[in-house]
Amino acid sequence: MTKEQKLQSIKTLTSVLSSKNIYFADISGINANKISELRRNCYDSQVQVRLVKNTLLRKAMESHITKWSPLFCVIQGNTFVMTSEVNNVPAKIIRDFNKKNHSDKPLFLGAYVEESFYLGSEQFETLVNIKDKKELISDVISLLHFPIKKIISTLKSVDHKILGCLEILSRGSPKF
Repeated sequence: MTKEQKLQSIKTLTSVLSSKNIYFADISGINANKISELRRNCYDSQVQVRLVKNTLLRKAMESHITKWSPLFCVIQGNTFVMTSEVNNVPAKIIRDFNKKNHSDKPLFLGAYVEESFYLGSEQFETLVNIKDKKELISDVISLLHFPIKKIISTLKSVDHKILGCLEILSRGSPKF
């Protein structure tokens, strides 16, 4: 790779690092057929992937050293960079791929999701279970739906009580 190609790769990686949700995984030890399958899964889920050289990735990260410095310690092996608009999709792809193939590869290294760093395998389940925007909106709507139903049913029951009182009053004055 010439110096000019390296500079172009660093520039491209710098633009990739401006993504909102970025996952880093180690794919060393996975054969070409499995890597193709993983890439296909990513493509089907609208996740962009890139196999990068660690030295070029570090150089791209160094342009924003304060932002990316937490990830320097985890970048190792054959680094697979995954970017997505939906925050938890790459984590689910990795989990499903590992389950299907009974393997621990790709190995989750770290992620930058919604302006937070997640480093190491102990943080992986957190990312799998993190809710995306659509799931959060759905939860809020369902939470709002129950109280509204309760208010409507309360108003209906009050309505029936008022109607009952009006019927009694319309028959004549009650005798006490």
